[in-house]
Amino acid sequence: MSGLVTFISPPPGLSPLLEFDLEPVAEADGLYSLRSLDAPDIRLFVIDAPVYLPDYNPEVSLQQLESIGASETSEVRVLVVATLDDDRPSANLMAPILMHATSGEATQLILDGEWPLRMPLGA
Repeated sequence: MSGLVTFISPPPGLSPLLEFDLEPVAEADGLYSLRSLDAPDIRLFVIDAPVYLPDYNPEVSLQQLESIGASETSEVRVLVVATLDDDRPSANLMAPILMHATSGEATQLILDGEWPLRMPLGA
């Protein structure tokens, strides 16, 4: 999975940026760099949720799926922003990115409930 990711609205905190390049990080299966095409110094690291968080299954509405041109969850990749806090990686489970697997259209959701902003990854 790599290529152009086009958000239907800017991700929170990244307005007005919409277009990003998604590239795999070498030797790190399921880890990607998401870099803005309009501001290349802005880069996020995202993880493929099924690879690192197999039990993570946020509820997604049909309206959210349709907003990126999908009609069912099988057409969507779920990515999660990862950060390095105190030398330990963590994942933001409250704001997953839904990306249409074919078109690259994406949206970042803010989930209701008590999802952690910084869930530690790994042992």
